[in-house]
Amino acid sequence: MDDAVKDKFATYPDEARAALLDIRGLIFELGNEHGLVIEETLKWGQLSYLTKTGSTIRIDHSSQHPDQMKIFFNCKTRLVETFKEIYGDLFDYESNRVVMFKTSAQFAKGELRRCLLAALKYHQLKQLPFLGF
Repeated sequence: MDDAVKDKFATYPDEARAALLDIRGLIFELGNEHGLVIEETLKWGQLSYLTKTGSTIRIDHSSQHPDQMKIFFNCKTRLVETFKEIYGDLFDYESNRVVMFKTSAQFAKGELRRCLLAALKYHQLKQLPFLGF
């Protein structure tokens, strides 16, 4: 983890930081399991995860909505549209680019892993019906 990313994590309240670190852990775990090189950086002031095979994932918590975590996906993809179709109201959504959940809630880890993997491998899956779900 580079210094800018460490500094960003340090800005979050404890509960939000723990949830974000869980999501970060899932991203790197998926990368290791599937042989993907994950680059961690900041984009637009948000924690961002990039891979050559997929679409950028950004994660954040806002002090304006202290009870919410957000995972941002590229709005020019079919990712969030597909998540809505497959998982319905399991998650909360904002337009065609954000999956949201409560900071204090236990999130659906298995389903979220599948969403994150679809983003990390998007270029390989985008031609498949329902992205191969």
